[in-house]
Amino acid sequence: MLNDGENIMVILSSPSGVGKTTISKKIEQKYQSFKISVSHTTRAPRSNEIDGVDYHFISNEKFEQLIKEKKFYEYAKIFENYYGTLKKNVDETIKKNDLLFDIDWQGTKQLSKFKNLKLIKIYLITDSKEELKSRLIKRNQNSKAEVEKRFNSFDEDIKHWNDYDYIIINKNLESCFKQIESIILSNKNKLSISSLATQ
Repeated sequence: MLNDGENIMVILSSPSGVGKTTISKKIEQKYQSFKISVSHTTRAPRSNEIDGVDYHFISNEKFEQLIKEKKFYEYAKIFENYYGTLKKNVDETIKKNDLLFDIDWQGTKQLSKFKNLKLIKIYLITDSKEELKSRLIKRNQNSKAEVEKRFNSFDEDIKHWNDYDYIIINKNLESCFKQIESIILSNKNKLSISSLATQ
């Protein structure tokens, strides 16, 4: 994988409904250097989603073909649908930009195997399961059955906290964003200093 100069990769993971996608978009809006890694998925687009912007929407057959051809850095099957990060897209983006991954713990484990990557791994969590269920219902994007399924996956998700460098409780979106911003800037500064030292 190519990673020129001081560009970094930030992974944001959380159980479904905690706010990682909202925060990812806030980072991309505030910092022009950051691009969100657009995953491929086999799930159907929601009404407000655009192909190539939110996800690359592809068929099951096409996705499985890409797996066979080893085209992904990471992929996972989540709630009956595949999600994956294409190697080609990442390698091209990291040459010019910092990269933000909005992926789950399965994807994080796979990306972490590439020891040459400058990964900063951040895990977001709500302060209780009840709060999580309330958020899933409020966002009104899923059926009752899907809300239950996502809620029930919480216990499996949180077993993987220790795979991450930072754990942040998202009680307040603005406060959570500022914490993540501080982590990113601190790591960028460290990288700049170490890069200067090796020149």
